[in-house]
Amino acid sequence: MAENKNGKLIIMATHGPEDPERATIPFVMGVAALASEIDVVIGFQANGVMLVRKGCADHVFAAGFPPLKELMDTYLEEGGKMFVCGPCVQSRQINPEEEFIEGATIVNAATFVGECMDATNVLIY
Repeated sequence: MAENKNGKLIIMATHGPEDPERATIPFVMGVAALASEIDVVIGFQANGVMLVRKGCADHVFAAGFPPLKELMDTYLEEGGKMFVCGPCVQSRQINPEEEFIEGATIVNAATFVGECMDATNVLIY
């Protein structure tokens, strides 16, 4: 993959719909970075994996922010990537093939480590 001259940002989302603000901020940051022509990967770990379940984003609203569904759609339309922790999915007994939105990719710890090592910066929410 060609290196982006503007860098690469990894954003780890560890909170789900139970914390709307922390669930929304990774997408606010991701959309802003993509608008600045920075490569972005949002990684979902712990309860953050719930955000990529079909229909979940439709019900997440944080005061002062655009709706999560709107941000998520923009993020994907602009080419953002979403990597989801495989063990986190398994521990929640989620069937990603049936329950996850298009664009969510299941990965392992080695993928997350590689992405973080290749990034210019990493943010965790």
